[in-house]
Amino acid sequence: MTGIEHVAWPPAPIRTERLVLRESEARDRAAFIELFASTEVGTYVSGPRPRAELERAVPEVPGRRPGFFVVDLDGAMIGMVALDRRDAERPGHVRPDAGESALGYMFLPQAWGCGYAAEACAAALGWFAEVLPGEPVVLCTQAANDRAMRLAAKLGFTEVERFEEYGAEQWFGVWSAIT
Repeated sequence: MTGIEHVAWPPAPIRTERLVLRESEARDRAAFIELFASTEVGTYVSGPRPRAELERAVPEVPGRRPGFFVVDLDGAMIGMVALDRRDAERPGHVRPDAGESALGYMFLPQAWGCGYAAEACAAALGWFAEVLPGEPVVLCTQAANDRAMRLAAKLGFTEVERFEEYGAEQWFGVWSAIT
C-alpha cells in the first residue's frame, strides 16, 4: 500500500497565484491556537477548544508531518491543508483495505470567502497527484456545511455515500486525478 507517509517530506514550497503552501514553522504557533480556538472554525469540526488548553498542548512547531501544509498569505499563516491517512475504523472508504488519503483543511475566519481554500486545496491535490499518481483522495464533511459542500464540488469530488457520525449526517466523496 502506498501513502502520504512514504513521500519525501517536506517538499519545496508550493506557490499559487496568491498563496504559498509550506511546512509549519515556530512562527505559526499563534495562528494554530487561534484556528483551533475559533468558534466559527469549530462549528463543523467538534467545536472550539479552550485557548488555555491549546496554549499548553500545541507544540512549538505544530503540524510538522508528511502531508501537512501551512497556507501562507503574504508571510502569515491563514490556514492549513492536510492529506492524512483515513482511519480504517471510521465509516467511509473507497478501498476494501481502507487506508485512503483524506483531504482536510481549516482557515481563519478572516480568510473565508476569498477563494483561498479552493486555491490551496487544488494546489495540494495537484501536488498529491504528482507524487502519488492514481491514488484516490477522500473527503468527509458534515452535509450541513454548505461552504464545504460547494468546495468539494468545485474541487471535483464525487459523492460516494452519506452516513451518520459525530451526531450529524456526513457527506463522503472521492477525488482522483484520473477522472
